[in-house]
Order: sequence, then structure tokens, then C-alpha cells
Amino acid sequence: MKVLIPTPLRSYTGAREVGAHGATLAEVLADLERQFPGVRFRIVDEQDRLRPHVRFFVNGAPVMSLAQPLHDRDELAIVQALSGG
Repeated sequence: MKVLIPTPLRSYTGAREVGAHGATLAEVLADLERQFPGVRFRIVDEQDRLRPHVRFFVNGAPVMSLAQPLHDRDELAIVQALSGG
């Protein structure tokens, strides 16, 4: 599956797009962690919840659960919220 990486996480991956495998969002994030140690902690907190400033989109549709089923042909976009004033 193609995973689009936001700029703040590219220090882990070294690329704006990477490949990952898994049947659920949780499994894909585990695969990303295996390939790029430390990246998962920036996405998922200590209670295994998605961090509130990170959003996920699969083929353009929002995903709100680590249990979300995924397929190898899907495109996962990880988006970090911007703040400011």
C-alpha cells in the first residue's frame, strides 16, 4: 500500500511516499514502525489511541479507527493538523 507521509514525519522515513503492508490501520502503522523506528509514537499515544492532531485518509475518505480494514491497493494519507493564530 502507498502511504503518503507529512513533512514533520519525513525525518523518520526520508521520503514523502513509502510502502507498507497490513490488513488494518494498526497493522500498517506497525509495519511503518518496523521500517522506520520511532514514527508510530508520533501518530499513536501511550494508550494506543490516534493522536488528536493527526488525521488519516484512505483513498480520500477519513479513517477514525485503528481497526479500519485496509487493502494493498489503498492509498493511506497521514495528515498533521496545523495550528497558529
